Amino acid sequence: MPDKFPDKFKDECGVFGIFGHPEAANMTYLGLYALQHRGQESAGISASDGERVRVSRAMGYVADAFDGDTLAGLPGSLAIGHVRYSTSGDSKLTNAQPIVIDCVHGQVGICHNGNLVNATELRDDLVRQGSIFQSNSDTEVVLHLYARSKAGSIEDSVVESVSQVQGAFSFLMMTKDRLIAVRDPHGFRPLAIGRLDDAWVVCSETCAMDLIGATYVRDVEPGEVLVIGAEGPRSIKPFLPARLAHCVFEHVYFARPDSYVFGKSVNEVRTNLGRMLAREKRVDADVVVPVPDSGVCAAMGYADEAGIPLRMGLIRNHYVGRTFIQPQSSIRHFGVKVKLNPVRSILDGKRVALVDDSIVRGTTSRKIVRMVRAAGAKEVHVRVSCPPTISPCFYGIDTPRRSELIAATHSLAEIRDFLEADSVEYLSLEGLMTAVGNEHQSYCSSCYTGQYPVACPRDEKTYLQLALKLDKETVTNR
Repeated sequence: MPDKFPDKFKDECGVFGIFGHPEAANMTYLGLYALQHRGQESAGISASDGERVRVSRAMGYVADAFDGDTLAGLPGSLAIGHVRYSTSGDSKLTNAQPIVIDCVHGQVGICHNGNLVNATELRDDLVRQGSIFQSNSDTEVVLHLYARSKAGSIEDSVVESVSQVQGAFSFLMMTKDRLIAVRDPHGFRPLAIGRLDDAWVVCSETCAMDLIGATYVRDVEPGEVLVIGAEGPRSIKPFLPARLAHCVFEHVYFARPDSYVFGKSVNEVRTNLGRMLAREKRVDADVVVPVPDSGVCAAMGYADEAGIPLRMGLIRNHYVGRTFIQPQSSIRHFGVKVKLNPVRSILDGKRVALVDDSIVRGTTSRKIVRMVRAAGAKEVHVRVSCPPTISPCFYGIDTPRRSELIAATHSLAEIRDFLEADSVEYLSLEGLMTAVGNEHQSYCSSCYTGQYPVACPRDEKTYLQLALKLDKETVTNR
């Protein structure tokens, strides 16, 4: 089961689609492998041979969800796939994606990365009109809107349906002979286009293209509906222009370092985050130690800028799966120790600059600080390569309620004391934006500011229905 009280933000979801490849399902399977970090609860693939759309979904990792026989049962040259972490809807098979239905427009499948902030209102209206929902995923709302559309073409029906939803969405949809990619006007979540010989590929991150040998072409533009058929791709721009709001946390934590996201190298941006952190919050230390794996790039930049040696003083066990069951009572603390182990020869007697990408609740960070001290560290200075996280996200990231975010309820000195560190410092918001190259003011930083580019429902009942678990607190919208 997923961690009930995670101390990191959870990766949202990953999508992959391919048109015009004789082994579309196999390519999608590989693409989902590369996107596994974006969701580990369920995986699914739907494929079309030009006559029928078939789908296979299962709980767990991609490797657990598919085998040779399963993929052989998904013939065709068109496929879409999804890896899921539930930010809206429960973690169960009925909410796994792609979701495929048969309606007046024919068969259609959909998968989604993001979160629709008006899904509850739309769902209530649809239920009153007689719609019957099979899941509690916000994504299914789009299919009901699509099925009810009286537009004259599939493309117009897609435009009509997606024009009614608000929030963050990078959709991949498929009919029996078309691949359709849709990105919200703010561009919250990444979605990239590539070529593999004569085939077209659309996916959340370019690392999925690298695995199958595809070449990146461009991003699906914010507010674009891209329809790919036998005649090639066709772009539709149905939305009014909106302020860009790329999720900056993709660069801080979510995306793989070997990906390009929003047109920038994730590795380069994270390394720059570390450099900026060293300029702002340098500490006299003997060694820089990253919290693996997500803190490694920032730690490299910090060490390089500060002129302090980088050492892998914490080793991660990569074989701890999502189903690891923690022992009870007195040995429950093994949960962190089974994942990370300190290297005493690196830490003993040293002043350690411990670099991590973010702190959510702080409970895991405190355990790591204690672990480093137990290995003999003389001092432990925590450095965080993003600003303090003070607000939940409504756009496709599973965040705890505001009262559980340590930076929202504690001063810097209180956080230091809670972590039992010698010092704690965060990168400033200005430093973050400089590192990501925010020259066009194109990033969403609501988790650091509480200012939201798309207004969200305000009552707690709606928040809970959206599975965002927020307190009854007023949030600032703009």
